[in-house]
Amino acid sequence: MDGLALLLVVSIDFMASEEDLKTEIERLRAENEALKQPARGRVYLKVSEKGGLSVYGMGRFPVTLYREQWEKLLSMAEEIRAFIRDNDHSLKKKE
Repeated sequence: MDGLALLLVVSIDFMASEEDLKTEIERLRAENEALKQPARGRVYLKVSEKGGLSVYGMGRFPVTLYREQWEKLLSMAEEIRAFIRDNDHSLKKKE
């Protein structure tokens, strides 16, 4: 095989590999975007940039509190449930 033929074969091989790489990159980008977008209606947790705990999926914006605030709120769970029961007639429900 002369130099030109070898160069042609290498170039074709490289182009096929480059095409495969581009296809794989696009596939990975799409997968990455899908992972960034949680399933609609799914509630999930993340640590915020400032170290707070954020709950996503409850509304348009996340609910973010620091650890101590979450612990205090969670310790009041029964009180919150009782308040909701006692005030059910006044509280609106999002359907």
